[in-house]
Amino acid sequence: MKLIVSDHKTGGDLLLISKEENFDRFFYTRDKAKKYFTIAWNTGAKQTINIDGIDHEFNANTLLPLMFDQTFTFERPTEIIAWQFNREYYCIVDHDTEVSCVGFLFGMGDLLFIPLDDPHQSKLKVLLDIFTLELNTKDNIQNDMLIMLLKRLIIMVTQLARAKYIPAENNQDQKLDIFRKFNLLVEMNFRTEHSVSFYAEMMNKSPKTLSNIFSLYNDKTPQQVIQSRIIVEARRLLSYTSKSVKQITYELGFEDPAYFCNFFKRHTKQSPADFRSGKVQAVAA
Repeated sequence: MKLIVSDHKTGGDLLLISKEENFDRFFYTRDKAKKYFTIAWNTGAKQTINIDGIDHEFNANTLLPLMFDQTFTFERPTEIIAWQFNREYYCIVDHDTEVSCVGFLFGMGDLLFIPLDDPHQSKLKVLLDIFTLELNTKDNIQNDMLIMLLKRLIIMVTQLARAKYIPAENNQDQKLDIFRKFNLLVEMNFRTEHSVSFYAEMMNKSPKTLSNIFSLYNDKTPQQVIQSRIIVEARRLLSYTSKSVKQITYELGFEDPAYFCNFFKRHTKQSPADFRSGKVQAVAA
């Protein structure tokens, strides 16, 4: 089942996908004008999800938020229920005060596998039924109802993620907001700005303050977050585009291809050429 509604005013889409054998794969080079945020729910047994060429375990009754530029495939897509929406349909940045998910649920840089206990499974099933009903109801308030339901879904998933990934003693709104804002700014600027000091200045904080806050929420330092985001993008460009290493070097804000190659190899143990060659061989196999 695939249900979709489009907002003709904005060009935005909301999709609900369930029990689909050919679950859409939004490749990096495909559909650039319509990139979808995804909240996937594994309703079956543990399976494998491949994200940007890397396999991960996706446990039963677990939720997984995925960014709009991630490429993913499921081992058993018919056991997946997924909500997908693009920024034109509901912009989580513009509405962050409502859902408080930017830079944490979406844009954190790390995968968040969020387990569902029995009560939350029941709540999500009820929400799914209401989504399905509204998607099949064509009237003049359909879009308002669906946005309200989408907000409710995002808020619920964000609350569950905070409970799992952030210890109660560290769950302080002001510090968490700084952590989220840093991640959002990195997402917006990592192609051109690689230094912690740039982001610290934008936030009117010292690099040391950012490091102290990150130690509460993440095993990465702020600099490692920036570097990890660059590496993720480099892998995608090497895997899903035909751009040369030189083109990728400049696109990711590096001035010297040799320096970029050393940077990539330091973080992945492979040169860009070897990584690309390996991806091609894997696809061919």
